[in-house]
Amino acid sequence: MKYLIIGLGHYGSMLAMELTAMGHEVAGVDGNSLHVDSVKDRMAASFVLDATDETALSVLPLKSVDAAIVAIGDNFGASVRIVSLLKKLKVKRIYARAVDEVHKAVLEAFSIDRILTPEQDAARLLAQQLELDGGAELFQIDENAYVFKFVVPSKLVGYHLNELNLEQEFGIKLISLIKGKQIQNFLGISVFEREVSNAFPEDYALQQGDGLVCYGPYSRFMQFWKSVR
Repeated sequence: MKYLIIGLGHYGSMLAMELTAMGHEVAGVDGNSLHVDSVKDRMAASFVLDATDETALSVLPLKSVDAAIVAIGDNFGASVRIVSLLKKLKVKRIYARAVDEVHKAVLEAFSIDRILTPEQDAARLLAQQLELDGGAELFQIDENAYVFKFVVPSKLVGYHLNELNLEQEFGIKLISLIKGKQIQNFLGISVFEREVSNAFPEDYALQQGDGLVCYGPYSRFMQFWKSVR
């Protein structure tokens, strides 16, 4: 995909490099030539210009990109003006970074495709990982719903799946069973292999090394997690 990133500070430059590394075509824009010089060799194209100026902004390949990302965080006025101009110029898809709730509220008024809150998201993710104590992985679907993947705690080994009562007691749905087993590879070395199954018998007895993938609210999962740890 083709992306245009406006604002090549720390966040914007890291985003540009990550997207490029994933194989996407990235163009970057910043009014500071030093910011552009630091990453220009890692992008398909780069521009030194004032993106708050409509004439300057209109020379960019706005019609050919799949999304424009306003990565500016420290200049509230510039961020809002650029988003306004991108809407006026009918850019296909617009993402914008917000650094606080006021910034986010103003951007919401433009009905853009997505508001990015990297600082808040990073803090929330770290807090959740600390609470989970490294025993589970999670992926956020929307504001309340998450997918959780975890190795079965030793406390649950031997229980049948239907004895967990995940949906009835905790309001979380079991999506997949990950069976773990020791096998020998072609060198005769014992290795641990995992097999994901989306169809499984309810009376399956959980084994050491098995994993589960569940879906539901974070708070309800934590009720379950604390009860089995």
